[in-house]
Amino acid sequence: MEKEAILRSILQQWNIELSDKQTDQLIIFYELLYEKNKVMNLTAITDFEEVCSKHFLDSLSAVKLFEKGEDWKSLSKAKEVPALIDVGCGAGFPGIPLAILYPELKVTLLDSLQKRVFFLQEVIGEAKLENCRAFHARAEEFAGQKDHRQAYDIAVSRAVANLSTLSEYCLPFVKKGGIFIAYKSSGIRQEAPAAQRALSLLGGSFEKQVEFDLPIPTEAGEEEKAYRNLYVVRKTAETPAKYPRKAPLAKKEPL
Repeated sequence: MEKEAILRSILQQWNIELSDKQTDQLIIFYELLYEKNKVMNLTAITDFEEVCSKHFLDSLSAVKLFEKGEDWKSLSKAKEVPALIDVGCGAGFPGIPLAILYPELKVTLLDSLQKRVFFLQEVIGEAKLENCRAFHARAEEFAGQKDHRQAYDIAVSRAVANLSTLSEYCLPFVKKGGIFIAYKSSGIRQEAPAAQRALSLLGGSFEKQVEFDLPIPTEAGEEEKAYRNLYVVRKTAETPAKYPRKAPLAKKEPL
């Protein structure tokens, strides 16, 4: 099968329909990821079908959050065009697939490694993502800037950190009334109870979670299932100015 057919087939499992432009943009993203990964460590996953499932489909699992008739604006309670920040985006997941599927979003990608940000900027340029921008900074520094603190309707993160730490990095970016979405796997079952104190201190409150299985193709042509969880936190109060704390306290001493 051609890449276009494989990509559309995998995303259609969750009724995600792509335009020709969006299909081209995701394939451009993959091809740049594949080539750049030869000279720098962006992902351990390079097979096209695996990238479509483990990165693209997983990133776009946010579709499962919407109730009937709901969209990003209503979900995040945004007054204008919803602004989304992907904190610790790495190679661009979930931020770039979200920017491609939802051109009505204003997407900011944030990563602490300069060479990854150069890669992200190359993808943004080659795929002509007019609704996306990338910044090089640590979350705790970027969140202290006036233009970014509590300036976003939505924060997302698929970073490998516990929920308490992710919340401290992400909630300072979110406006009161907005949402933080943590992309998590089975570890959330232990992390969620332990994170409730952190959420309260940071001005957040658990709203809902969506559990599902991510279909993953195997070399034998069969399919495995991987547990996933979208954990949604509503921003109910302003985050105190002392958060996020300077690195590495957020990781070493979770709230």
